[in-house]
Amino acid sequence: MLLLLFILNSFICATLLFWLQPMFARMALPMLGGSPAVWNTAMVFYQAALLAGYAYAHGTLRRLGVRRQAWLHLGVLATPFLFFPVAVPEGWLPPPDTTPIPWLLLLLLFGVGIPFFAVATSSPVLQRWFSTTPHRSAGDPYFLYAASNTGSVLALLSYPLLIEPNLTVETQSRLWSWGYALAFLLTVGCALYVIRRQPAAPSPMVASQEKPGPAPTWRMRGTWLLFAFIPCSLMLGVTTFITTDLASVPLLWVIPLTLYLLSFILVFSRRQLLPLPLMRRLLPMAAAPLLLILATGSNEPLVAITLISLAAFFVFAMVCHGELAATRPDARHLTEFYLCLSLGGVLGGAFNALLAPFLFTEVAEYPIAITLACIFGLLGTRSWRLGLTRPPDLYVPAALGLLTLALFAAADAWWPANEGKTAIKGLLAGIPVVLCYLCSRRPVRFGLGVGAILLAGYWTEGGHGRVVYAERSFFGVHRITTDREESFYRLVHGNTFHGAQSRDPARRGEPLAYYHRTGPMGQVFAAHEGFPENRIAMIGLGTGALAAYGRAGETWRFYEIDPAVKRIARDTRYFTYLDDSPAEIEVILGDARLSLERAPEEHYGLIVLDAYSSDAIPVHLLTREALRLYREKLAPGGILAFHVSNLHLDLVPLAANLAHDAGLYHIFQDDTFVSPGERAEGKLPSQWILMAEEEGPLAPFLLDAHWQQLPPDRSVRVWTDNYSSLFEVFRWRH
Repeated sequence: MLLLLFILNSFICATLLFWLQPMFARMALPMLGGSPAVWNTAMVFYQAALLAGYAYAHGTLRRLGVRRQAWLHLGVLATPFLFFPVAVPEGWLPPPDTTPIPWLLLLLLFGVGIPFFAVATSSPVLQRWFSTTPHRSAGDPYFLYAASNTGSVLALLSYPLLIEPNLTVETQSRLWSWGYALAFLLTVGCALYVIRRQPAAPSPMVASQEKPGPAPTWRMRGTWLLFAFIPCSLMLGVTTFITTDLASVPLLWVIPLTLYLLSFILVFSRRQLLPLPLMRRLLPMAAAPLLLILATGSNEPLVAITLISLAAFFVFAMVCHGELAATRPDARHLTEFYLCLSLGGVLGGAFNALLAPFLFTEVAEYPIAITLACIFGLLGTRSWRLGLTRPPDLYVPAALGLLTLALFAAADAWWPANEGKTAIKGLLAGIPVVLCYLCSRRPVRFGLGVGAILLAGYWTEGGHGRVVYAERSFFGVHRITTDREESFYRLVHGNTFHGAQSRDPARRGEPLAYYHRTGPMGQVFAAHEGFPENRIAMIGLGTGALAAYGRAGETWRFYEIDPAVKRIARDTRYFTYLDDSPAEIEVILGDARLSLERAPEEHYGLIVLDAYSSDAIPVHLLTREALRLYREKLAPGGILAFHVSNLHLDLVPLAANLAHDAGLYHIFQDDTFVSPGERAEGKLPSQWILMAEEEGPLAPFLLDAHWQQLPPDRSVRVWTDNYSSLFEVFRWRH
């Protein structure tokens, strides 16, 4: 009964902890455009709060002892009841023109900090309490860590599959509060048992179980930090990699985190289903296909690439966490062990989410973490402790790796124009890599070979042409590329073009890519001499190509969430659409939906929805509530234009169902056949849906065979602020 009580308590507390993470991130998503960076930044906060919880457990148990700490802990767990229900605080709006990272961290602190901290303390506290009981398993309480991680995995999997599709956010928060109340009662039961039933003088069995082993050395603490840092950094890196071209929804975010926790379950279980020696032998085989993908810049077939990336990450995590399990200390040093693991996780998260965006103009943190996993995963910790590894194998890679990072940062600072910087960075990085290779053993050489291949892949021209400028922001990496003939400048985010402009002065006023004059939007502007109110709203800026259709006397407002995109579109060295337009142009920074809600009582004759992060979609811009807002801002006789082109998601039935649900007239054009001659001129395939309150604005297109009305598709539900399903619109075949 005692064992069941502690296992159930650990399981429920972990379930609550990892239910809270995606739930609150889901609440904050619409405020920041659904960027994958929202999850990465939230993970940094969650890891920091977890570190604070583990530090509290370590410090209070060490200074107060188990009995007095149990009373204190009950008071700490009672505090969150004052802050229920969990919700985004009223009045919080993100800054429109600066990085939202500090704002998001503060939002998490005030919105969910205290409940998360309280639940985060449970795992080490319960394990330490259990280690003082007379139970025969008390000497090795780490199996409770596997039980808690099982609850974490179930919470993460059930959230996107069961909780989010069927429950509103308000209902989720209310149920979470009831779950917390249950966990509190179970913890009271565990605490009372420890306080009342623990003998004043430990029994011989307990005394022998609690006999302290050797205290952890600083080298061992550093080892724990390193092997906690690497998989955490990898988890965020692979999350960014697989979500950049899909959709920023918790469904995709929780998969790497689930694998991360699953590796903890397996390595800390009493029975080793996947032993560490086996996983270490699999590591090179897992790394090989991943290297091929990253070095060549492949993004098809998407499902296969995603599975390969996740499988490699799982092997890396199993090796690193297996090393942690193999070196875990006795129960007396349990809280210090977890404190080091948590600190390593915080450092890994901070490196990816906070430091890397300022150090690199590319997503270099992912290949760096892969390289570290290959080097130290093959070296292992046992050879360190036994002295079988020469000093250069430990210190030279670390020192020269830091030197490489410093040289990369210096290259970014000394050559801000970006022209020719990649060659200089390659030369600077190559020097320490060669030196490190010459003075290292075989595992390190393998890892460095991995790093060299990945670096070479990042510095090749790739499928988007030569990079002439790159800028990284909270929302991703934006590149300006040019083709070999240098006919165009193109804006690329991830693997998706977001606009292009001819370098020929005679053609620079021509809208290209998805906005070509022969395409759907060109037909819209050709059919209408003007729009009601002479006001046009563009949700999504890109290169500003649609401004080429602007007319004198019109007011165009572009709503753009990323300040970097605004800087690029305004940089006349590359794009001049905004400066050349005869219309009055204004760019409003911030999430488009929030900005429209705050906008003055103005109405637009045309509202164009073209907001994508790479190929990912901000889900909150395609919901029933979002469409209601667009209709409120639409002038009588106005048109809504939805750009629904997407490589991986079929947004056509979703947008059509939104129109049917709202009772709007709508027509669709599939302009995906583009001749080689049109491509040479800069045109790209596109799909557009036009909506209007009445038939009149769409009348010029009703007899055009290129435009058609779409019936409702019952296989796709209408998305709302409380419901969205990626499975329903995913293109399983291209």
